[in-house]
This record gives sequence, C-alpha cells and structure tokens, in this order.
Amino acid sequence: MKKLALTIAGVAAIVTFAPEASAIPAFARQVGMACSACHYQHHPLLNAFGRAFKSGAYTMMGAQGLVEGEGLSIPDRLNMTVYATTGVENESSATGATTTNTNKIFTPGTGGEFSLFMGGRGSDFMGFVAEAGLGGGGLTTTTSTGTVDTTTPNAAAPVTTTSTNPAPGIIAGTKILMLWPVGDNRIGLSIHSSQGQGVAYSFETLNTGAAGTHKLMGNGGPSNQHLNATSAAQYLNTATSATGVSFVANNANGFINIGAWEAAGNDVVTGAKSLTLNYVRGVYTMDLAGYDTSFGLQHWGGSSTELAALGASGKADANVIDFQAQGDGLGIYASYGTAPASGTSALKVDENMFNPSSTTDAKSALTIAATYEVAKGATVQAGYRNGKQQGFADNAIMVGAAYDLALNVSISLNYTMQSGSYWDNLATTGGDAGKTATTLLMETLF
Repeated sequence: MKKLALTIAGVAAIVTFAPEASAIPAFARQVGMACSACHYQHHPLLNAFGRAFKSGAYTMMGAQGLVEGEGLSIPDRLNMTVYATTGVENESSATGATTTNTNKIFTPGTGGEFSLFMGGRGSDFMGFVAEAGLGGGGLTTTTSTGTVDTTTPNAAAPVTTTSTNPAPGIIAGTKILMLWPVGDNRIGLSIHSSQGQGVAYSFETLNTGAAGTHKLMGNGGPSNQHLNATSAAQYLNTATSATGVSFVANNANGFINIGAWEAAGNDVVTGAKSLTLNYVRGVYTMDLAGYDTSFGLQHWGGSSTELAALGASGKADANVIDFQAQGDGLGIYASYGTAPASGTSALKVDENMFNPSSTTDAKSALTIAATYEVAKGATVQAGYRNGKQQGFADNAIMVGAAYDLALNVSISLNYTMQSGSYWDNLATTGGDAGKTATTLLMETLF
C-alpha cells in the first residue's frame, strides 16, 4: 500500500508541471494527463490511479489553473467530453427449427451513443459528473380521448386522437460527490440519479460490472448479452433507474457505500418521492503476489410501496460477491450473485424486481472473465457465465478483442453465445431472441 501511495503521489507531482494534452476527455483535461493514466488496458476499465482520482471526488488538479478565493477553489474552465459510438450488430432468434438473424447498423444518436459529459472539481472536497444523452430517448405514443357529453341525448361519441413524439428526458445520469478528507480517508455523501445505471452508480471503482459504467467492453450487446456473460450484477438486472443518497467512506484499502434509494430516475415522470430501498457495498483492496487485487460484496434490499402502486415490482432483493486482480497485461474478474424468488402474494410490493418471473426459483449466476494485453493498445477478452433462472440453466460464453486506434479512439469486436435448458425451452415456446450476438463497435471520446 505504501508503494502504491508513493506512486500516486509521484504521478500527481509530475502532472503539476505537465503540459495539457490535446483531444482527451474532461477529467484528462483537468489533470493534464492522457486517458491511459486512469484506465487499465482500455476505457472504461479503471486502474489504481483512476480509482484514486474517483475516490478523491474528482477534485485532483494538474495542468489547469484554479479560480480561487475565500471558500472558492474551482478550475478556470468547465471541462466537457463528447462520447460517440458507431458500429454494426447481429442478433439471432429461433422458433423451433427456424432461425432468424437481425443485422443492424447504429450511428451516433441513432442507435449509437452521442453524449456530452460535464464534470470535475467543484471545490476542494466536492466534484460532479453529468451525462446528457443527445441522441434522444426514442418515440412515445400518446392517446387522448375527449369527455362524454352527458347533457345532450344521442350525443356523438368522444373523439380519440393518437400522436407520436420524441420521448422526454435528456440527462442520462448525474452525480455529486462530497467527500471530505479525514486523515488518510475521504468521507461524505454521493447524491445521484440515473435512468439505467442502478444504485451502484452512486460510487463504484471495480471493473466487475458491479456498476455498468466499468465493464470489459464498450457495448454490452444488443440485449446486453456481452455484459451479462461477464457480470453477475448485470445479469440480475440491477441496472435499474435509480435516485438516492449514499454515505461513502474510502481510502487506499477500499471503500464502503451505504445508500437509500428509489428505482426511479429522471426518466420517470412521478419522480422519486421516497427512498425506501437500501444498498450496501463494501470493497477491500490489497496487493496479492504483485496483482492489484480487490474483493467486494453488494446487497440490495427494501420494498417500495410507491413503485408497487405504479404497477412495478416493489421489492429489491439481491446479493453479489465479486473479485478482480489486475497485473502486468492480465486482468481477471469473477462474480457470483443471486436474487431470491418473488413472493407469492398478488401485491407488487412482494415482487422482486431482480427476479420477477419466478415465485419458486432463485435467479443466480457465476461469471469468470479475463482481459489480456497482447500488444500495446491491443487486448483480447473472454468470459463465461453459469447461470440459472426459472429453474433452467442459462449459460453463456463471450469472446472479444479491442484495439486502440488512438488513446481516445478504439475499435472492438465481441461475440456471445448463450445456451442451456432455458434457451431450449424458449426455442419451443416462442423464440429465443438474443441467443447469439455479435457487435463491432467504434468508440471515440474527445
């Protein structure tokens, strides 16, 4: 740990005198370092320095100047990043002996992502990040029916009109970290809201998919097949909409995150009026035979009468343990998670949002994955899932490769094949869309 702390301190000292690099994202502009300083092998995986930057509430400064005064310490400019993706994907489905392949191309804003990130230091103890998804949220259909005229005999029936409009909601996620230094620790709050990152978005640093922001590949697959093959937390569909407040404490040895939340983000019109769900996350980090190693656990609990009243699953009930080890060229990731069966009552408040399809069988997954750097900027990936849902086996194998055309431009190819009695059952009862998936992706951040 002492060696790690000295390394981070040394890099920070160098940054102070480094010229600002060009064509790199918001945080890189703030500290004046290339993206590879914070990322392990490739974006979005974090290394030890990246974890330290995040654990410091995004407040670390480098080449940029500060606007300072009594009680004021902010960068002399607002840092932003554009993130864009384009690519092609193939997804297979089958009904009996008939197999259908769907091929699609996606470009920024039309299937692909086109987002504007803002973030960085807000004070010496506070930082933030916000994502605006500029591609829009698709289309919504609204039906309106006129009122019935009860005063006129034989009055005409009310007119019904239907209109289709772009879906509301631009901000995909926002988070404010207020972490005060207390000795060698940072202690404070994370205030967060997102449309589909889950409560783990509040604060997370591991690359096991505990939060979908840190995963092995840039695109999770047409139906998240690649991501679900390598992360138990994502396989259990914990990446819900989420709004909440978390208590966070961290140091070089790991972190704890204890939060109150609701499974509703800024994409839900009613908002999150109460925070009756709970979340507990703990991670311990150590050096193990030269590998930067972490062990963690996650727990989701509580029930939401508000969600149940809206006709949605109201109970959050899941547990995950995870592990990662990152060394010179090789990263290993493993996780195991389970979500108990839903309750047998008719009330939605008794239905587990992470396993709503079964009242008798738990949903579970054991995942093992690895990345290996075969050459500078070139990595290969592999993952395996042994899963179970609705009493059926649900397994998967993922293989992939990624290459950095530049530090902020990468191209990747991922293929996932799912198998087991769960898919055999689907093929005979109505199709198994997503049994195999292939994604060719190009990402750029600037």
